[in-house]
Amino acid sequence: MTGSAVKILVVDDEPPIRKLLRVGLSAQGYEVREAPNASTARQSVADDMPDLIVLDLGLPDTSGHDLLQAWRDEGLSVPVVILSSRTDEAGIVRALESGADDYVTKPFGINEFGARIRVALRHRLQQQGEKAIFQTGGLSIDLVKRIVKVDGQEIKLSPKEYDILRVLAQHAGKVLTHQFLLKQVWGPAADVQYLRVYIRQLRQKVEQLPDQPHYITTETGVGYRLREPD
Repeated sequence: MTGSAVKILVVDDEPPIRKLLRVGLSAQGYEVREAPNASTARQSVADDMPDLIVLDLGLPDTSGHDLLQAWRDEGLSVPVVILSSRTDEAGIVRALESGADDYVTKPFGINEFGARIRVALRHRLQQQGEKAIFQTGGLSIDLVKRIVKVDGQEIKLSPKEYDILRVLAQHAGKVLTHQFLLKQVWGPAADVQYLRVYIRQLRQKVEQLPDQPHYITTETGVGYRLREPD
């Protein structure tokens, strides 16, 4: 992502959606290319690698899931933001587990969409140059010394609470599925109820209003997201 504008490939079979994204994202300074199906998308990526891909799951020739999985299997590492229907929670989870960076449900606002794209691009850069101190608002995490502070006051966390927060911080701004967090902290056989209990405890310690979380937000039916770093 050097030199010219960030290149975004929009893969969607609906012309109105492609037009909305082309006009809206171009106005935000992005260079937008379009593909109405999977085969055109694969050719576009082969001809000129984009900086980010917007991918609809319901393509006419190959499912978005299969296309994403094929790209990740081939080593494609550019961020992918999924477009999905609001009711397709299972499809969203599957896409995230296959390597998608984020998702936006239809219908959506172009400003929200642009914000999600900026987070996905920043997250990829953040992974490439991870810092020892994570900071978002009043929450800071020293990933080397394992010290967590809220508004300058050190917070005592249990080992599991810290592990959850560490994983969220390493992927800040990105939604992490229940299964991803369980596997990272407990192992693949763990029950999702463990995670819910520990997230609740964690919020009691780091959130000013635990029932209206500012830092650790719930993606209903999908997982959790830690606010992006400052």
